[in-house]
Amino acid sequence: MTKSPNRLLATVFGVVYLLVGLLGFTVTGGVSFFATSGGLLLGLFEVNVFHNVAHLLIGAALLIAGVSNVAAARGVNIAIGAAYLLLGVAGLFLIGTALNILAINAADNVLHFASAAVLLAVGLGADKKVRSATA
Repeated sequence: MTKSPNRLLATVFGVVYLLVGLLGFTVTGGVSFFATSGGLLLGLFEVNVFHNVAHLLIGAALLIAGVSNVAAARGVNIAIGAAYLLLGVAGLFLIGTALNILAINAADNVLHFASAAVLLAVGLGADKKVRSATA
């Protein structure tokens, strides 16, 4: 696993997102599932119950792919990276609206863009099969 950047990243990010999802429940007592504002995780990141469940699902997908094989890890890194990029862009317009069912704030957006950048960079740039040039 340590020989593949995609597998290593998927595994590490998977564990981190699972922990974030679990920790999120410590600050969402009394917050409804789709609340547009929620509790502050680490005093900075706003989460509601739906946001926590999303983190758990994303973490599980990354972890399973990371321990599976390179192709799975690369595919999941790219897919989740792209989803986080879209979420980051959408989040710019959702903050402060009734459509913000993930209770996203500016700190969440920064983290989503950062996660997207790392996942996409490794997913698209690492573990490519080397093709031999023919003359």
